Amino acid sequence: MANICVLGCGMVGSAMAIDLVKNHSVTVADKNKKALADTKEKADDLKTIAADLSDADAISDVIEDADLVVCAVPGFMGFNVLKTVLNNKKSAVDISFFPENALDLDYLAKKHEVYALVDCGVAPGMDNILLGHHDSTMKVQKFECLVGGLPRQRRWPFEYKAPFSPIDVIEEYTRPARFVENGKLVTRPPLTDCELVHFDKVGTLESFNTDGLRTLLQTMDHIPDMKEKTLRYPRHAEYIKVLAETGFFSEEPIEVGGVSVSPLDFTAKVLIDNWKLKRNESEFTVMRVTIEGEESGKTKRYVYNLYDETDTASATSSMARTTGFTATAAVNYLLENKPSESGIIAPEVFGAYDGACDYVLKYLNERNVQYKKEETTLSTERS
Repeated sequence: MANICVLGCGMVGSAMAIDLVKNHSVTVADKNKKALADTKEKADDLKTIAADLSDADAISDVIEDADLVVCAVPGFMGFNVLKTVLNNKKSAVDISFFPENALDLDYLAKKHEVYALVDCGVAPGMDNILLGHHDSTMKVQKFECLVGGLPRQRRWPFEYKAPFSPIDVIEEYTRPARFVENGKLVTRPPLTDCELVHFDKVGTLESFNTDGLRTLLQTMDHIPDMKEKTLRYPRHAEYIKVLAETGFFSEEPIEVGGVSVSPLDFTAKVLIDNWKLKRNESEFTVMRVTIEGEESGKTKRYVYNLYDETDTASATSSMARTTGFTATAAVNYLLENKPSESGIIAPEVFGAYDGACDYVLKYLNERNVQYKKEETTLSTERS
């Protein structure tokens, strides 16, 4: 049993704390006292601490006795929170998906002889783990991830609910999308290259470019074709483009009635109620990961399909389950198999660790998060 500190008691952080306390001593910290109280009601063994996680000194106090820290704060806080954790000589698993390059903290982790597994959610996260696993056994030529979290009930106009802050979603919609095509880095505007794709249990969804490859652009630069696209209900991208083109996502303040207002802050404030999941509102996560390449003299294709819904019995959202349980699986693996080297660990690097991918898949399956694997031989080498 380890002492684990979870920083952040939001939708995913609370789910991770509840999962981890089954086998470990867990403390969860957040400034939201109601969220802490609600989470403790579901797991009485949890320890809770009310703390402002934007304060480095507060974080230092909270994690003082931790064997491992789990970072589940909003993306805009993530980089600085992880930096504070590393400066306190603590290892971590991070799902905050901050916009900064996590590998920039590699020097700090090495300096303090600790490690941090970053981007360890569903995507980025599980898709990277799958790619890292296959990259260790085959010459990968193509990687594609299509992923999205959506409400079961569609409501016009956006037909979308955000399991996290609208500002984080908007940041995803406005950052230029990078992918690799024919061995070259390509950058295109987000929300472009819209395609309709069919999924069992869901129907037709719309995929479009977003900047989701993250660490893969550095760690997997030997793969000639890599792309991630976000999934939404059809026409969602068009509505978002209208907001973007008319300036609603601008950070440049404008004056309204003598008051300086940021259009982005205003938009996020309006959307937070429109996009917020209501209590007992069902949602689902859908993902398709395709990996192609040469293996044992054959051209193989592996496809992993995920479909997961809200767990109504525990009132745990699918996004919390698919993201959080991937991270808690990694926590348990790393506690049982400590990395031989310190530094920042990208999830695809973790996926190549001995038995790591199978460990995570089994852990998820035990919690009814199931990835269905399809294997196809496309061609064989001629003798």
